[in-house]
Amino acid sequence: MALPIPTLDHVVINARDDLDQAAETYRRLGFALTERGYHSLGSMNHLAMFGTDYLELIAVPKNAPAEVRPDVMAAPFGLSGLVFGSEDSTAAYTAISGNGINAKPPREFTRPVAIDGGTRDARFRTVTLDQSVTPYGRVYFCHHFTRDLVWRDEWRHHPNGVVAVQRVVIVHPDPTAAARVYSGMFGEAAVRPSVGGMMLIVGNTNVDIVTEEALRRELGGAAPDAAGRSTYMAGLTFRTTSIAQTARVLAENGVAGISEVAGGLMVPAASALNATLAFFE
Repeated sequence: MALPIPTLDHVVINARDDLDQAAETYRRLGFALTERGYHSLGSMNHLAMFGTDYLELIAVPKNAPAEVRPDVMAAPFGLSGLVFGSEDSTAAYTAISGNGINAKPPREFTRPVAIDGGTRDARFRTVTLDQSVTPYGRVYFCHHFTRDLVWRDEWRHHPNGVVAVQRVVIVHPDPTAAARVYSGMFGEAAVRPSVGGMMLIVGNTNVDIVTEEALRRELGGAAPDAAGRSTYMAGLTFRTTSIAQTARVLAENGVAGISEVAGGLMVPAASALNATLAFFE
C-alpha cells in the first residue's frame, strides 16, 4: 500500500487544565478563536482556523478525573501536537504500520458545534504514533468526516492577519534519527538535511528538527522552557497577510518581548504559553 502524502492538518498548544488562560493569551496575540468545544473524549478546545490548517488550544476541565486525557495533563504547557491530514485514516494506519512505524489503531470521537441556529456533531478519526516513536509530543493523523463544521470562512479572519502555519520546530538530540520516523511514513523524498538538523516538507509547511544548540542559537532568550526535556516541540512560524498589521495588533495588546527578525516578528515563549512564535508575510 502506498505511503500517505504529508499534509498539515493542525498544530496543538497544550494548556493542561487552564484553557481560560490559553484563550486570553492567544486572543491577545491576535487570533480569533472559535467558541469553546467539548470532545466526547472529555477534553475541550478553542481553534484558530486558517486557510487549510489551524491552531488548536487544548485542555481538560479543572479537577477532571485522572483518566480524562492523561496525555494532555502529562505534557507541559506549550506546543505539544503535530497533526497530519488524512482522507483515509484506516489506509494510513495500515500503510505506516506495515512500514514498521508503531502507531495506535484508529480512534473516533466527536465534538458538538453550534451552527445555523442548531447543533451538529463534528466527527473525527485519528491515528496516533506511539509515544516511544515521538517522545517530544503527540504526532498523529486526523481524518475529518465533517470538514464543513471545522473550516468555515467566518472563522478564518484574524486581527493579526495570519493565514497559515509556515513552520514547526522540534528539538531532538539526534535530528537524523528522529527524521527516520518521517521518511518511514512519507518516503525518503519528504525529508532532507537543513541548517542545524533535518527538515520534513509538509505541503507549504516545513517541520524542522534541530538540536538544542541550534535552537538556542536561533532563538536565544525567546526559546521555550524545556522543563527538563531533551526533546520537545519548541515553536511555530505563521504566514500573515501584513506584518505591519501583526505588529500593530501585538503592540496594541501589550504583548511583551516582541523582537524584529529578518523582516518578521518574534514573540518569546514567555508571552505565548511556552511556545516561541514568529510571523512573516
